[in-house]
Amino acid sequence: MFSVTPEEFQSNWKPKFFVIFAGQALSLFGSGLVQFALVWYLTQQTGSATILATATLVAMLPQIFLGPFVGALVDRWNRRLMMIAADGAIALATLVLAGLFWAGWVQVWHIYVILLIRSLGGTFHWPAMSASTALMVPKEHLARVAGMQQTLHGLVSMVAPPTGAVLLGLMTTQGVLAIDVVTAVFAILPLVWIAIPQPVRLQEEQGGQRTSYWQDLKEGFTYVAAWPGLLGILVMAVLINFLLTPTSSLMPLLVTKHFGLGALELGLTDTLWGVGMIAGGALLGVWGGFRRRIVTTLLGIIGIGIGIVMTGLAPANLFWLALVGMAVAGLMGPIANGPLHAILQATVRPEMQGRVMSLINSAAIAMTPLSLAVAGPVSDAVGIRTWYVFGGVFCLLMGVAAFFVPAIMNVENNHSSTPTLEPSVPTASVLD
Repeated sequence: MFSVTPEEFQSNWKPKFFVIFAGQALSLFGSGLVQFALVWYLTQQTGSATILATATLVAMLPQIFLGPFVGALVDRWNRRLMMIAADGAIALATLVLAGLFWAGWVQVWHIYVILLIRSLGGTFHWPAMSASTALMVPKEHLARVAGMQQTLHGLVSMVAPPTGAVLLGLMTTQGVLAIDVVTAVFAILPLVWIAIPQPVRLQEEQGGQRTSYWQDLKEGFTYVAAWPGLLGILVMAVLINFLLTPTSSLMPLLVTKHFGLGALELGLTDTLWGVGMIAGGALLGVWGGFRRRIVTTLLGIIGIGIGIVMTGLAPANLFWLALVGMAVAGLMGPIANGPLHAILQATVRPEMQGRVMSLINSAAIAMTPLSLAVAGPVSDAVGIRTWYVFGGVFCLLMGVAAFFVPAIMNVENNHSSTPTLEPSVPTASVLD
């Protein structure tokens, strides 16, 4: 297999990276179409909230429970081949499901299985792509690239559902699924022809023996635990996801019960949030953020908190204020997430990034079912707006407080002094 060093790739990185980026963008759009098509099918065929909730949970399980374990594999295996295999597995699973639809044999459990396989593929693909980006893109451009990625996600979240609805009016469900297979091919082809840099493992650099998988897994946990700034970021990510995830699920009730409005206004909240996200990603892509990326991230977190508080405090006769709040929250999302992602890509050792990215992502996603389970009863007891106000204020205060935590503020500066971790004997406690 051909290989390339980070320095060789970065000498002319833009044409190669953006060809890969374009392929991944098409695949992401195809995935958005599949998500809409399957949710619509389950809604039309079953009308069951339990089935829809189960489908959502099934899609989360691999990321929650397998993420940290997959991260160690991402750092051991060839990341380019891993992305090709992940995209290929997702495409093959989708093709099988399209065949089941075409034959008229599809059952709900078939959809669950395919969702599980697609999620498993994504669990491998995301950390591999994220860690590879850190080696393909010069450090000074990482925040801008992260802004472009945030803009892409915002566009897909806005464009894919209505496009899926139009396509379902023109063709069958299997036709929509087939489109996703084609977009996956466009994602795979650049990866086949473009060499992607691979990290040099520290032990190999020092002439040591290759460590075992279980040693690598333990090293990932130890690496995060031994770095106070990184650990602080992990705690913040978990708390923010716990507090803000329910705001999306509670929005239909806020619009109907508090504002006394309907589906059109509910759609406007999603639209304004998406427009804000696109604008925030575009702003970050052009601006790049402050020189100290952590400052940009913390200001973004504060801005998200302000937007959520505005939404929760809006009186029943001032729905426009809630729309402004959602737009502000959407705008500040990329401002918070983009630089944070760039910090991790620029400061975490390249051969550790799969483990660190997967661990943080899994911990954050794991809060989703827990927060939804808590937010429902709490909102029923004290009011829907209370969760918005409390969550937004806590998010705002956490962003302000982080400015006074030296470990977090210096997270970009002290990575070189992070202790070098020697290979250790794996213990059962790693799996607990």
